[in-house]
Amino acid sequence: MENQIQNNIAKILERIEVACHKANRNTDEVKLLLATKTVSAENIKIALNTHQTLIGENKIQEIKEKYELLKPIAHQKHFIGHLQTNKVKELLRYDVNCIQSLDRLKLAEKLQKRLEYEDRTMAAYLQFNTSYEESKFGMDPREALRFAMDVQQFDRIKIKGLMTIGLFSAEEEKVRKCFKRLKNIQLQLLDKDIPVTELSMGMSGDMEIAIEEGATMIRIGTAIFGKREHPDSYYWNEGK
Repeated sequence: MENQIQNNIAKILERIEVACHKANRNTDEVKLLLATKTVSAENIKIALNTHQTLIGENKIQEIKEKYELLKPIAHQKHFIGHLQTNKVKELLRYDVNCIQSLDRLKLAEKLQKRLEYEDRTMAAYLQFNTSYEESKFGMDPREALRFAMDVQQFDRIKIKGLMTIGLFSAEEEKVRKCFKRLKNIQLQLLDKDIPVTELSMGMSGDMEIAIEEGATMIRIGTAIFGKREHPDSYYWNEGK
Protein backbone atom coordinates (compact mmCIF):
# COMPACT_ATOMS: atom_id res chain seq x y z
CA MET A 1 0.00 0.00 0.00
CA GLU A 2 2.87 2.37 0.77
CA ASN A 3 4.25 2.22 -2.77
CA GLN A 4 0.79 2.58 -4.24
CA ILE A 5 0.04 5.78 -2.30
CA GLN A 6 3.46 7.23 -3.13
CA ASN A 7 3.00 6.42 -6.83
CA ASN A 8 -0.51 7.86 -6.84
CA ILE A 9 0.68 11.14 -5.33
CA ALA A 10 3.42 11.34 -7.97
CA LYS A 11 0.75 10.86 -10.67
CA ILE A 12 -1.43 13.61 -9.18
CA LEU A 13 1.51 16.02 -9.03
CA GLU A 14 2.19 15.23 -12.68
CA ARG A 15 -1.48 15.88 -13.54
CA ILE A 16 -1.26 19.23 -11.74
CA GLU A 17 1.87 20.12 -13.69
CA VAL A 18 0.29 19.22 -17.04
CA ALA A 19 -2.95 21.08 -16.24
CA CYS A 20 -1.06 24.17 -15.12
CA HIS A 21 1.05 24.13 -18.27
CA LYS A 22 -2.09 23.88 -20.39
CA ALA A 23 -3.66 26.79 -18.50
CA ASN A 24 -0.46 28.90 -18.59
CA ARG A 25 -0.21 28.83 -14.81
CA ASN A 26 2.71 28.17 -12.46
CA THR A 27 2.59 24.79 -10.74
CA ASP A 28 3.21 26.40 -7.36
CA GLU A 29 -0.12 28.26 -7.66
CA VAL A 30 -2.02 25.01 -6.97
CA LYS A 31 -1.91 23.29 -3.58
CA LEU A 32 -2.79 19.64 -3.09
CA LEU A 33 -5.11 18.84 -0.21
CA LEU A 34 -5.33 15.16 0.73
CA ALA A 35 -9.03 14.37 1.16
CA THR A 36 -8.82 11.78 3.91
CA LYS A 37 -12.41 10.83 4.63
CA THR A 38 -12.53 7.09 5.55
CA VAL A 39 -8.71 6.87 5.17
CA SER A 40 -6.77 5.31 8.06
CA ALA A 41 -4.22 7.31 10.02
CA GLU A 42 -1.54 4.87 8.84
CA ASN A 43 -2.25 5.59 5.18
CA ILE A 44 -2.43 9.33 5.83
CA LYS A 45 1.03 9.09 7.44
CA ILE A 46 2.39 7.46 4.27
CA ALA A 47 1.04 10.38 2.22
CA LEU A 48 2.37 13.01 4.61
CA ASN A 49 5.80 11.41 4.42
CA THR A 50 5.96 12.28 0.71
CA HIS A 51 6.34 15.96 1.67
CA GLN A 52 2.60 16.64 1.59
CA THR A 53 1.38 18.79 4.47
CA LEU A 54 -2.30 19.47 3.91
CA ILE A 55 -5.21 17.17 4.78
CA GLY A 56 -8.97 17.69 4.68
CA GLU A 57 -11.47 15.85 6.84
CA ASN A 58 -15.27 15.73 6.57
CA LYS A 59 -16.22 14.32 9.95
CA ILE A 60 -15.27 15.47 13.45
CA GLN A 61 -15.43 11.87 14.67
CA GLU A 62 -12.71 10.89 12.21
CA ILE A 63 -10.55 13.86 13.18
CA LYS A 64 -10.87 12.77 16.80
CA GLU A 65 -10.01 9.13 16.07
CA LYS A 66 -6.88 10.00 14.05
CA TYR A 67 -5.74 12.99 16.10
CA GLU A 68 -3.16 11.41 18.42
CA LEU A 69 -1.65 9.22 15.70
CA LEU A 70 -1.15 12.15 13.32
CA LYS A 71 -0.17 14.75 15.90
CA PRO A 72 3.62 14.02 15.76
CA ILE A 73 3.71 14.68 11.99
CA ALA A 74 3.79 18.31 10.85
CA HIS A 75 0.67 19.04 8.81
CA GLN A 76 -2.25 21.41 8.42
CA LYS A 77 -5.80 20.21 8.88
CA HIS A 78 -8.76 21.70 7.03
CA PHE A 79 -12.36 20.81 7.77
CA ILE A 80 -14.18 20.33 4.46
CA GLY A 81 -17.45 18.69 5.50
CA HIS A 82 -20.80 20.08 6.58
CA LEU A 83 -20.42 21.58 10.06
CA GLN A 84 -23.35 21.58 12.46
CA THR A 85 -23.47 24.55 14.82
CA ASN A 86 -23.55 22.30 17.89
CA LYS A 87 -20.24 20.73 16.82
CA VAL A 88 -18.18 23.95 16.65
CA LYS A 89 -16.83 23.66 20.18
CA GLU A 90 -15.71 20.06 19.62
CA LEU A 91 -14.08 20.80 16.27
CA LEU A 92 -11.89 23.51 17.76
CA ARG A 93 -10.26 21.01 20.11
CA TYR A 94 -8.34 19.25 17.36
CA ASP A 95 -5.91 21.79 15.86
CA VAL A 96 -8.00 22.51 12.79
CA ASN A 97 -6.29 25.29 10.82
CA CYS A 98 -9.16 26.23 8.52
CA ILE A 99 -12.87 25.60 8.00
CA GLN A 100 -13.61 25.39 4.28
CA SER A 101 -17.33 24.83 4.66
CA LEU A 102 -18.65 28.09 6.14
CA ASP A 103 -21.99 28.17 4.37
CA ARG A 104 -24.50 30.06 6.50
CA LEU A 105 -24.70 33.04 8.82
CA LYS A 106 -25.91 31.03 11.81
CA LEU A 107 -22.71 28.95 11.68
CA ALA A 108 -20.56 32.09 11.41
CA GLU A 109 -22.27 33.56 14.48
CA LYS A 110 -21.70 30.41 16.52
CA LEU A 111 -18.10 30.17 15.39
CA GLN A 112 -17.44 33.82 16.26
CA LYS A 113 -18.85 33.38 19.76
CA ARG A 114 -16.76 30.30 20.43
CA LEU A 115 -13.60 31.90 19.06
CA GLU A 116 -14.20 34.95 21.26
CA TYR A 117 -14.56 32.67 24.26
CA GLU A 118 -11.30 30.87 23.44
CA ASP A 119 -9.59 34.14 22.42
CA ARG A 120 -8.43 32.87 19.06
CA THR A 121 -9.06 33.28 15.35
CA MET A 122 -9.85 30.82 12.55
CA ALA A 123 -9.23 30.90 8.82
CA ALA A 124 -12.30 30.12 6.73
CA TYR A 125 -13.47 29.62 3.18
CA LEU A 126 -17.02 30.51 2.19
CA GLN A 127 -18.75 27.52 0.61
CA PHE A 128 -21.11 28.03 -2.32
CA ASN A 129 -23.49 25.60 -3.99
CA THR A 130 -22.47 26.41 -7.56
CA SER A 131 -24.29 23.40 -9.02
CA TYR A 132 -27.60 24.44 -7.39
CA GLU A 133 -28.22 20.81 -6.39
CA GLU A 134 -30.51 20.25 -3.42
CA SER A 135 -28.24 17.45 -2.21
CA LYS A 136 -25.29 19.82 -1.75
CA PHE A 137 -24.54 22.27 1.00
CA GLY A 138 -23.32 25.78 0.36
CA MET A 139 -24.66 29.31 0.18
CA ASP A 140 -26.63 30.35 -2.91
CA PRO A 141 -24.16 32.12 -5.27
CA ARG A 142 -26.72 34.89 -5.80
CA GLU A 143 -26.28 35.80 -2.12
CA ALA A 144 -22.49 35.89 -2.33
CA LEU A 145 -21.79 39.55 -1.69
CA ARG A 146 -24.29 39.95 1.13
CA PHE A 147 -23.11 36.75 2.82
CA ALA A 148 -19.42 37.66 2.53
CA MET A 149 -19.99 41.16 3.90
CA ASP A 150 -21.97 39.74 6.82
CA VAL A 151 -19.21 37.25 7.67
CA GLN A 152 -16.54 39.92 7.33
CA GLN A 153 -18.03 41.71 10.34
CA PHE A 154 -16.95 38.81 12.57
CA ASP A 155 -13.41 39.75 13.56
CA ARG A 156 -12.42 36.26 14.76
CA ILE A 157 -13.14 34.69 11.35
CA LYS A 158 -10.45 35.36 8.76
CA ILE A 159 -11.89 34.86 5.27
CA LYS A 160 -9.21 33.37 3.02
CA GLY A 161 -11.08 31.99 0.04
CA LEU A 162 -14.04 30.18 -1.48
CA MET A 163 -14.96 26.52 -1.80
CA THR A 164 -17.33 24.55 -3.98
CA ILE A 165 -18.10 20.97 -4.97
CA GLY A 166 -18.56 20.65 -8.71
CA LEU A 167 -21.42 18.84 -10.38
CA PHE A 168 -20.91 15.06 -10.43
CA SER A 169 -21.30 14.71 -14.18
CA ALA A 170 -19.47 13.30 -17.18
CA GLU A 171 -20.49 16.40 -19.12
CA GLU A 172 -17.41 18.59 -18.91
CA GLU A 173 -19.10 21.89 -19.76
CA LYS A 174 -21.68 21.46 -16.98
CA VAL A 175 -18.88 20.83 -14.49
CA ARG A 176 -16.90 23.78 -15.85
CA LYS A 177 -19.86 26.11 -15.28
CA CYS A 178 -19.72 25.37 -11.54
CA PHE A 179 -16.06 26.37 -11.36
CA LYS A 180 -16.56 29.43 -13.53
CA ARG A 181 -19.36 30.48 -11.19
CA LEU A 182 -17.02 30.32 -8.17
CA LYS A 183 -14.34 32.25 -10.04
CA ASN A 184 -16.89 34.96 -10.86
CA ILE A 185 -17.89 35.17 -7.19
CA GLN A 186 -14.21 35.57 -6.31
CA LEU A 187 -13.80 38.46 -8.74
CA GLN A 188 -16.96 40.10 -7.39
CA LEU A 189 -15.74 39.88 -3.79
CA LEU A 190 -12.16 40.92 -4.56
CA ASP A 191 -13.63 44.01 -6.19
CA LYS A 192 -15.12 44.82 -2.77
CA ASP A 193 -11.76 44.25 -1.03
CA ILE A 194 -12.86 40.96 0.53
CA PRO A 195 -9.62 38.87 0.54
CA VAL A 196 -10.82 35.64 -1.07
CA THR A 197 -7.51 34.78 -2.72
CA GLU A 198 -7.93 30.99 -2.49
CA LEU A 199 -10.28 28.85 -4.61
CA SER A 200 -10.75 25.31 -3.28
CA MET A 201 -12.39 23.37 -6.09
CA GLY A 202 -11.74 20.22 -8.08
CA MET A 203 -11.43 16.58 -7.01
CA SER A 204 -10.05 13.37 -8.51
CA GLY A 205 -12.34 13.35 -11.54
CA ASP A 206 -12.44 17.04 -12.44
CA MET A 207 -9.22 18.57 -11.13
CA GLU A 208 -7.93 19.57 -14.60
CA ILE A 209 -11.07 21.57 -15.35
CA ALA A 210 -10.86 23.24 -11.93
CA ILE A 211 -7.22 24.21 -12.49
CA GLU A 212 -8.09 25.65 -15.90
CA GLU A 213 -10.77 27.76 -14.22
CA GLY A 214 -8.50 29.11 -11.47
CA ALA A 215 -8.38 26.60 -8.59
CA THR A 216 -5.60 27.27 -6.09
CA MET A 217 -6.37 24.12 -4.09
CA ILE A 218 -7.63 20.74 -5.27
CA ARG A 219 -9.03 18.13 -2.89
CA ILE A 220 -7.90 14.64 -3.89
CA GLY A 221 -8.91 11.43 -2.13
CA THR A 222 -9.85 8.53 -4.42
CA ALA A 223 -7.00 8.99 -6.90
CA ILE A 224 -4.49 8.80 -4.04
CA PHE A 225 -5.96 6.41 -1.48
CA GLY A 226 -8.10 4.24 -3.74
CA LYS A 227 -11.83 3.90 -4.23
CA ARG A 228 -14.10 4.15 -1.23
CA GLU A 229 -16.99 1.82 -0.54
CA HIS A 230 -19.38 4.30 -2.18
CA PRO A 231 -18.85 6.91 -4.94
CA ASP A 232 -17.86 10.47 -4.00
CA SER A 233 -21.41 11.71 -4.52
CA TYR A 234 -22.58 9.53 -1.63
CA TYR A 235 -20.07 11.00 0.81
CA TRP A 236 -20.67 14.60 -0.18
CA ASN A 237 -24.43 14.31 0.07
CA GLU A 238 -24.35 14.64 3.83
CA GLY A 239 -27.91 15.86 4.10
CA LYS A 240 -29.11 12.25 3.98
